[in-house]
Amino acid sequence: MKFFDEAKIEVIAGDGGTGVVSFRREKFIPRGGPDGGDGGRGGSIFALADRNINTLVDYRYARKHMARDGERGRGSDQYGAAGEDVTLRMPVGTMVFNADTGELIADLTEHGQKVVLAKGGQGGLGNIHFKSSTNRAPKQSTPGTPGEAFNLRLELKVLADVGLLGLPNAGKSTLIAAVSNARPKIADYPFTTLYPNLGVVRVSAGKSFVIADIPGLIEGAAEGAGLGHQFLRHLQRTRVLLHLVDLAPFDPQADPVRDARAIVNELRKYDPDLAAKPRWLVLNKIDMIPADERQQRIDAFVAALKKGRGRNAMKIERVFAISGLTREGCEALMRDINEYLESVRPPEPTERDVRFETGQDAELDVRGIEGRHD
Repeated sequence: MKFFDEAKIEVIAGDGGTGVVSFRREKFIPRGGPDGGDGGRGGSIFALADRNINTLVDYRYARKHMARDGERGRGSDQYGAAGEDVTLRMPVGTMVFNADTGELIADLTEHGQKVVLAKGGQGGLGNIHFKSSTNRAPKQSTPGTPGEAFNLRLELKVLADVGLLGLPNAGKSTLIAAVSNARPKIADYPFTTLYPNLGVVRVSAGKSFVIADIPGLIEGAAEGAGLGHQFLRHLQRTRVLLHLVDLAPFDPQADPVRDARAIVNELRKYDPDLAAKPRWLVLNKIDMIPADERQQRIDAFVAALKKGRGRNAMKIERVFAISGLTREGCEALMRDINEYLESVRPPEPTERDVRFETGQDAELDVRGIEGRHD
């Protein structure tokens, strides 16, 4: 299935049904009074986050989504039926924007999260609501209100803890295949990855995290070179970035230091906040370097990368040397990532916190505070 992470749709909620004017007319009841019922409410349109969906391809061509109108009221105090609601299932991580104003309407970050995209109109009132002691035969009713209608822009940002970043052929797909359950396409030519891949890394029983691999970034991506910045949005929710560098490129003219700086510059052009995320340097393909030369090559690369001033200066938090092909160093890298993620994740709420939040223990806490003031 082709990966789609953007779509534009139109949602139109149903109009409310019209209230009616009706009077009870039965045998032996010549003056039964008003009995016009209300119109039914119009159907609303909802968005539902579903973890079983991973692309917006369903909305690539089905762009108009309408809910039914509410039925008009009837006599004999009968209300019109409500219009059926429409639920649009979307991947977890989808952001819904108003295409006309740019306003963020919803951010679907949890499975089962449900939000209203367009609210249906209210049904009109029948003449039964207008009777009074001075107006026993009202002939007025109200129409239903129109349902909401919006042009929406859907943008998918995958939810991952760790993001892989680097040039094409840096070994990102090989690494994610080695440490997770993802099985991306791997080949000896650039741009084999054409859309993001997600993989779950299981460090131990009960400990895991999600890692994301996006297509390679090259110098000039801001001007549209390669695949441009098309998929960088998928790294904005991550907690740490792994900057993969090919330490043994096939091209003798390649300069890994210059290429690494180019990647960081492209991040800054796209989003300064993304460039400021914790970024670990991962030197890949050490299996291509003789064992007695590895440490010297690593030290020389890191020293050259640290040189520079201003925008050319690179802050390097941690450095790892691995081989995605032989898996050398991968286990230690994943273990350190898991420890870091556990240190930055917010603590789980305790039972006491849950009770206080739901108000179950509110009276006890107030009495304690009053007692301390005494």
